[in-house]
Amino acid sequence: MRQPRLTKLELQALEAFWQKGPCSVREVQETFPERSRPAYTTVQTVVYRLERKKVLRCVKRISNANIFEAAISRKDAQRRLLDDLLALFGAGRGKLIMAHLVEAGEVTLDDVKEAEKALRKTSRRDAPQ
Repeated sequence: MRQPRLTKLELQALEAFWQKGPCSVREVQETFPERSRPAYTTVQTVVYRLERKKVLRCVKRISNANIFEAAISRKDAQRRLLDDLLALFGAGRGKLIMAHLVEAGEVTLDDVKEAEKALRKTSRRDAPQ
């Protein structure tokens, strides 16, 4: 099943769950830097939206506070973002992204070697037997 699209604020809130584990809306709000911290009600809206998207789940209730945990991993969310980015560029345009990463100094020779290994592994798996 494809994961729903996530906004930047939703991803920032999710990061709190990935780092801290199960937590309340207040705890999520407190993970934001103080100078740019969104209002409690904004974070609450984001958390409940993430729950509706089945990205978070409520695991318990303490008094009138719900405790939530991430229902998807950071890796799953990252894969979805990359899939969306590749879809934006269109089929066969992955080399544009790779070229940009190399030019920006974001890819090392070790990264390229690791990608080559993964490519060989995928090629072997997809090859007709």
